[in-house]
Amino acid sequence: MSMGGRLQPVPAGVAAGHPATASVGADVLRRGGNAADAAAAMVLAGCVAETIFTGLGGGGFATVYTAADRSVHCLDFFVSVPGLDGTIPAPARDIEVVFGDVPVPYAVGGPSVAVPGTPSGVAALHHRFGNLPWAEIVTPARDLATIGVPFSVAHAELLPEVRAAMVLGDGVHSYTRPDGSGDRRLLAAGEDLLHPGLAETLDAYLTGGPEVFTHGGAGAALVTAVRADGGALSADDLTAYRVADLPVATAAVGDAVVHVRGNDLDHFAGTLAALSAAEIRAGGPRRAAALVSALRAPLQRTETTSVVAVDRYGNACAATHSLGLGSGIWVSGVHGNSMLGEGELLRGDLHPGLRMPSMMVPHVVTDRDGRLVAAGGAAGGSRIRSALVQVLSGMLLEGLSTADAVAAPRLAVGPGVVHLEPGFPAGTAGALRAAGDAVVEWDAAKPYFGGAAMIGADGPAADPRRGGLAVLV
Repeated sequence: MSMGGRLQPVPAGVAAGHPATASVGADVLRRGGNAADAAAAMVLAGCVAETIFTGLGGGGFATVYTAADRSVHCLDFFVSVPGLDGTIPAPARDIEVVFGDVPVPYAVGGPSVAVPGTPSGVAALHHRFGNLPWAEIVTPARDLATIGVPFSVAHAELLPEVRAAMVLGDGVHSYTRPDGSGDRRLLAAGEDLLHPGLAETLDAYLTGGPEVFTHGGAGAALVTAVRADGGALSADDLTAYRVADLPVATAAVGDAVVHVRGNDLDHFAGTLAALSAAEIRAGGPRRAAALVSALRAPLQRTETTSVVAVDRYGNACAATHSLGLGSGIWVSGVHGNSMLGEGELLRGDLHPGLRMPSMMVPHVVTDRDGRLVAAGGAAGGSRIRSALVQVLSGMLLEGLSTADAVAAPRLAVGPGVVHLEPGFPAGTAGALRAAGDAVVEWDAAKPYFGGAAMIGADGPAADPRRGGLAVLV
């Protein structure tokens, strides 16, 4: 299905978590690509520029709005559980990631690697909804992989906290540099992030499509590496993988309707529907208390990134994709995901061939007549839901601009504790403590609170917490 339609009031533009990713999407729109083309190209660019968050070895979701018929489509290209050939994985290796002062256990290695979906998902998104030739979707990412991408300040600040997963295997050479004394130091902001072999892998993907991962050499090499380290990934798992269409769930928020995939892990649509517009609009401690009551979720950490594009006809596409934290298994510049080592995703029975659960909710927002109002998504594991609830309530209930809603102070909640960024009204922390919560007051806005990428009627906005970029086209 190609996207088409008439002009819409939401302006054309892109937003993403890294300047290089956003620049690729803006260039695609300028060359005549549509929103799906731009999103597909940005997902691939993110697999080069944002590899502490994502990569070709991961998976994700895309939500597409077609202006011609005002329809919404949700594509599932998230990871699935390996083991269709009967292989039982060995135990994964535990690591500890410390975020702020909070230690969080994770597991890495071959047993943590689930069946990747990103290569198939990008191809399906382009095939079903895109207009440009395939080469124009893949080549920008290939070129970035050839020359390297400047490591952003936000990524350099985060790297020490995720080094236990990143600085493993080939990641040692990508994320560290010799320090002149015979030891190595972490990659610094402004230095080039380069993954040897990734450009060649993307060249093969350009020529052979997703089959190089599902039936070809790239997939075979990943299987070999994963199984050598005790994992269950097999050729049967790769060949059986399919991108899926998902039902669409909706939630009314003010005068708007939010459209998301209908099987999200933390019931995002239900959370939105339960918001009290009156309490949110009241502001101050009442607003914070209303958010806290709606957003109880476990405090865990995983890494994701999100992109969004709107083209000049009002078509929109939001996509969120992830590696987890990464497994330490690298093949030709591709980092294997660690989804089976992510504690917050290990819910229920995980049988071989089934999709793993996820908290990603890329979405579109329409008015009651189906006209596009906004589109976007967020990164941040279990803080995805809290970030988006706060951004959307700011835009749709409080009348904030898109940029102000994305940048506004956020809270994150867990059992008995609320984490607050600076900037909440006086009395908020005290009121939450009086209600029985412990309150952790952070000294700055941080990526921990989620990274949103949104486009509204007043243009695109990228989250300052992630050092992203928004571009009007």
